[in-house]
Formats: sequence, C-alpha cells, structure tokens
Amino acid sequence: MTANTLTAGNWKGSLKMGLAPRELEATLWAAADLTVKEIGRAMGVSPATAEKRLDSARFKFGAKTMRGLVLEAFRRGVISPAAALTLVLAAHGALATDPMTKVRRSGGSESKIETRIAAKRYEVTLAA
Repeated sequence: MTANTLTAGNWKGSLKMGLAPRELEATLWAAADLTVKEIGRAMGVSPATAEKRLDSARFKFGAKTMRGLVLEAFRRGVISPAAALTLVLAAHGALATDPMTKVRRSGGSESKIETRIAAKRYEVTLAA
C-alpha cells in the first residue's frame, strides 16, 4: 500500500477516485469474491458496517448490486488486479511444461493468410 493505493487480496485500488478508503477496501474485498460477512471479518468490522460501506460505494457509482459495483469500479479504473497476479498470469504460458496447461496458439511462429474471393453470378434464361 502506498499513499495513493490500497491493496486487498489480489486487487489494487486507487484512492482519490471517488471512494473513501474504507469504501474502497470493501470494494476490493468484494472483487476478491468475499461475502459481506467475510468482508467484515477481513476489515475488522461487523458485517453490518461492511454492508454500509458497500452500500455507500454502490450509491456513489450508481450500481444496484455488489457485482455491478465491482464492474463499475473496474471500468472506471478505480480497481485493478495486483501486479503480481498479472505477472503470474503472463508468465504462466512460458513457464508451463505440461502441454495441457499451456495456452494454445495456432501454428507457433507460422502465419496463415486466408483470402476469400466473392463473385457475383448472374443466371440468365432465354425464352424462345
């Protein structure tokens, strides 16, 4: 956590982007797929207090549900996956030795170009 960011679970949030610090923390825990009860436990407050922080954040972002809150915060750039998680996901394909865990790519370094030609065909019948 720096002066302008807050980290909870695998999510990082930016302060001064519309949410109070505790609202942002609750939103980050919601992004980590915790229930309201688990969010309260992680924040060291009662579930009712955690619910109030989430309600306040939902109101500020105009979201009806907790899922909508997380999506809107992500869309606005308030929250994002932590850098370590991003690094692990990016390096996974290169480090995996099992062929089933690698990301499938078509043809390795081979590029394929496909050209389709469309032609209009006219059929004319002559009457005698």
